[in-house]
Amino acid sequence: MVLSALRDVQRAKAWQRGVTSMQIRSERALKLAQELAAQRKVSVSEAVEHALEEELKREAASRALTQRLRSIAAELATIGQSGGRAMTKDEVDEMWGH
Repeated sequence: MVLSALRDVQRAKAWQRGVTSMQIRSERALKLAQELAAQRKVSVSEAVEHALEEELKREAASRALTQRLRSIAAELATIGQSGGRAMTKDEVDEMWGH
């Protein structure tokens, strides 16, 4: 009973400081986190934190690239719809030097 109350107080204090706990229930995820922590010589929490930060950076970069590609595609679509015509096979061959 006393230990339970002590844990509740510790959790409340941690929550007030903005610290929360995370349980890794997947054996594979835990093993990967421990392996990364061992390789980097840091705690499992630090390894997970760093891995998540890096993944969020990659995600943001990916979204930025996706948005840039959409803009380029939209611009090219407008250029392509300016009343042009389809090229004949002979014109394509001439263009490529065949």
